[in-house]
Amino acid sequence: MLEKTYRPSDVEARHYQRWEEAGAFASSVSSPATPFTVMMPPPNVTGSLHMGHALNMTLQDVLTRYFRRTGRDALWQPGTDHAGIATQSVVERQLAGEGKTRHDLGRDGFVDRVWQWRAQSGGQIIGQLRRLGASPDWPRERFTMDDGLSRAVRRVFVQLYKQRLIYRDKRLVNWDPKLHTAISDLEVEQHPTKGHLWHLRYPLADDPGRHIIVATTRPETMLGDTAVAVHPEDERYRDLIGKHVVLPLVGRRIPIVADDYADPEQGSGAVKITPAHDFNDFEVGRRHNLPMVNIFDQNARINAASFEVYHLGRMVDAEAEEIPATFRGLDRYVAREKVLEALAAEDLIERIDDHEHSVPHGDRSGVVIEPWLTDQWYCDAKVLAEPAIRAVEEGRTAFVPKAWENTYFDWMRNIQPWCISRQLWWGHQIPAWYGPDDTIFVEETEEEARIAARQHFGHDVALVRDGDVLDTWFSSALWPFSTLGWPDEVPEVGRYYPGDVLVTGFDIIFFWVARMMMMGLHFMDDVPFRTVYIHALVRDERGQKMSKSKGNVIDPLELIDAYGADALRFTLLSMAAQGRDIKMSAQRVEGYRNFATKLWNAARYCQMNDCKPDEDFDPATCRLTANRWIMGEVAETGRRVAEAIEAYRFNEAAGALYQFTWATFCDWYLEFTKPILAGDDAAAAAETRAATAWVLDQILNLLNPLMPFVTEELWEALGGHNRGLLINRSWPDYADAPDDADAAAEMDWVVRLISTVRTVRSEMNVPPAAQVPLLLKDADAVGTACLERHGDLIRRLARLSSLTVTEDAAPPGSAQAVLGSATVILPLADVIDLGQERARLGREIAKAQAEVDKLDKKLSNQQFLAKAPEEVVAEQRERRDDHAATVERLQAALASVAE
Repeated sequence: MLEKTYRPSDVEARHYQRWEEAGAFASSVSSPATPFTVMMPPPNVTGSLHMGHALNMTLQDVLTRYFRRTGRDALWQPGTDHAGIATQSVVERQLAGEGKTRHDLGRDGFVDRVWQWRAQSGGQIIGQLRRLGASPDWPRERFTMDDGLSRAVRRVFVQLYKQRLIYRDKRLVNWDPKLHTAISDLEVEQHPTKGHLWHLRYPLADDPGRHIIVATTRPETMLGDTAVAVHPEDERYRDLIGKHVVLPLVGRRIPIVADDYADPEQGSGAVKITPAHDFNDFEVGRRHNLPMVNIFDQNARINAASFEVYHLGRMVDAEAEEIPATFRGLDRYVAREKVLEALAAEDLIERIDDHEHSVPHGDRSGVVIEPWLTDQWYCDAKVLAEPAIRAVEEGRTAFVPKAWENTYFDWMRNIQPWCISRQLWWGHQIPAWYGPDDTIFVEETEEEARIAARQHFGHDVALVRDGDVLDTWFSSALWPFSTLGWPDEVPEVGRYYPGDVLVTGFDIIFFWVARMMMMGLHFMDDVPFRTVYIHALVRDERGQKMSKSKGNVIDPLELIDAYGADALRFTLLSMAAQGRDIKMSAQRVEGYRNFATKLWNAARYCQMNDCKPDEDFDPATCRLTANRWIMGEVAETGRRVAEAIEAYRFNEAAGALYQFTWATFCDWYLEFTKPILAGDDAAAAAETRAATAWVLDQILNLLNPLMPFVTEELWEALGGHNRGLLINRSWPDYADAPDDADAAAEMDWVVRLISTVRTVRSEMNVPPAAQVPLLLKDADAVGTACLERHGDLIRRLARLSSLTVTEDAAPPGSAQAVLGSATVILPLADVIDLGQERARLGREIAKAQAEVDKLDKKLSNQQFLAKAPEEVVAEQRERRDDHAATVERLQAALASVAE
């Protein structure tokens, strides 16, 4: 007999071990089955399971478990990402605790130390994914720094370089002045900051008494200005276009240029242009062929000697400018104060406004990021993007929901060169070597580079390898084929590439999805996946984004400890509607823990009533109406679940299973059949026991991809070890299941009648124990027959004192409801105070309507709609619709009461 209470912690680890030992997660390259491939987005090796991981991995696991059981050769490819900057930061913090830096160890020693850390601590998230129930093919686990993947990275880099799609250039990057490396946009956090907007006066070169006003939040960067931009149609400045101003403090003559970037509606309409320290200004500088003056060093301090002046990426020594002694070597913020003091002394500050704006910070270092002009390696993303754009346009890869294709197209059609180099020690070191004259030799190995250098120079020369490593996203872009063994010619590449679906979040459509598309098409001549399913964000219960600073982070591991992995999984799935963010709370998970408890209790009921699984049971042999009805309901639920999973409507799959299990099976069928099991008809009881056991088995089968632990436990407990593991069972096929339309119509009518009575009783506050009469007026032949066959059942479940078919008008003081062609009449005058109930309903309607009116007013306020985050507006609309539904329901209840 099952224990009275289901305790997930007692069974989850045991079943997971059994699955792994049985090889239940394994793919087989030699299988004759059609492959189904899912590439796991590799979590950072430094990572710990967060709620986004929990959602993402649960969705992938459901797909994998489902398609595996439908007979596909499912490969869910697992692995972790080396996470260059994150991992290096972790190990550097460890060294700092020992009073050391990476420079004390040297590059090779530091890299060895990182590998040691990875061996000891880097697998934490893999264990956490096991706790969630994830079922990838673990023996195939890959790491982006594995030898095979590293070889793939070198092959791709070298080929792209020789195809002139990788090159060196001097451009602006997000520079972290603490970590001393370029970082990606994804590693930049925008912090709202209360600062100032300084309006500065720049004197005209030919008319020093006349000034042009520019506004800036960073006055220290004015030292690097090389132009002032105005809009070409701004009448205020049309006569100044082509003239020059003299840059204060420096004395540099800089032009006034016409550019659409200047907004006549913002500030004075004139904008200072600092190409070496602002991304927008950099583009203006390129359009107008402006010099680029680098005023900072790698620490974000003013250069100690002279400004570095560049023109089209080349340093112009002749134009290098001496830095005023006042500012040399100053930290950028100290320099700001000194610049403002000097400008004020010359009466060149027009005014100062309070100003709130976003300031970029490094997510690892926490310091303000500096746009900095530096030499880096770049990939020509524009060329690689063209076939990737066409692939989605032509439908070779489809986004679900489809609206995300617009985001993909917008990013890809406006793509910029991809900075692929990082100034780190941990990562894929760039396979480039420099000769004595800085000639670059790019080869897969140092030996090949030496051969190339010998051919170039005619003799052996000393080579120095480039010290940079590649952006982590570069190796991640190769994940769909490098993990399969490319560039080696192995059968896995041909069998499992391209993948069927990629499941990921919208925030990395550009950083990862787009780059996998580019690399897959360029090197494999095919898209890396046929479908990209974009899931929503997991937010807190108020719809706010989770963050440590807000203190609203929900730890999935704590939820698993408290309620079990199945409860967390089913909660996420139930709320995973396409295009709609998930509002998560512990209370929601507790609610779905109760669903697991409901299933557990139903299984205990079956055990207590000797409902044992029979492998030879044939649903088509059932004769009783209730049994034939439930067989059809099982088949319909099975079809709905399969269709929903295959269409990535995970919430609909979960909803169908929840409704069938809790309502149709537990609340209706088990209640319908209790009299049969307790009755004298042995044949009817035997059929019902077999049918009940079969239905429970089907529930376990259908729920298994979503709630694998509790279903596996019940499968074993109810049927014994001789049935094997549920995870290995074929997905049920209901093509031959009985479809008895008459039984379905009959039992559906009974369910609707009892439900109608229960609703009226609830709305009218009828005491639960009160037995009330029911009159059924204008009943058709089906209704009359149902009353005759199921009258006792209806009276018991609806708590009725009598059940009568009538053609008379409803007695005074009756509540009424429509059921098909019939009218359900409940005389309540002797049971409740109808006047009091009408008054109560009126008050509740007024209260709910007031909420509707208040929310309607708010949602019609254009200022609110313009400023409020999308999730807040959606939440307000949802609340409004809920209150409106309440009004409608209560009005129907009030109208049902006859005077």
